[in-house]
Amino acid sequence: MKNKITPNNTERKMRDNDFIVSKTDTKGKITYANSIFCEFSLYSEQQLLGKQHNILRHPDMPRGVFKMLWEHIQSGNEFNGYVKNLCADGSFYWVFANVTPSYDHQHNIIGYFSVRRKPSEQALKIVIPLYQEMLAEEKKTDTQNAIEASLNLLNQKLEQGVDYDRFVLSL
Repeated sequence: MKNKITPNNTERKMRDNDFIVSKTDTKGKITYANSIFCEFSLYSEQQLLGKQHNILRHPDMPRGVFKMLWEHIQSGNEFNGYVKNLCADGSFYWVFANVTPSYDHQHNIIGYFSVRRKPSEQALKIVIPLYQEMLAEEKKTDTQNAIEASLNLLNQKLEQGVDYDRFVLSL
């Protein structure tokens, strides 16, 4: 189901002590949403449960970032990154996200656990222009190659030997 919400320029800012917590199954369907998640997304828990987490995907987010996220977590690694989320009313909020796999007793991935907190304003001054460049790269490239073009641009921008995870943790 495509999100039909029209984004607007109203920003919602997280408080310093807020933690947005959610859990998903292995396909990205929400299985748990804490009250702070509901507060910021402007969705009720009932509206979120069973929905794809990308219900919050803001069109300003480069798809390349989500490809990295899925590659990391599906291979058993955690992901750290900055994400701009779309609220139910079209407003938005930025988060610094940590996403980790959840395992069963046989060490099989059974879902994902995400904790998001307020991002630093200094980090966003670096991340926002970078994401804008990545998104522009995606838009000027054909659909089939857009994500790879976006990730290639990101890798060119990062210092030699620094991956995205190390980059965002250094901000």
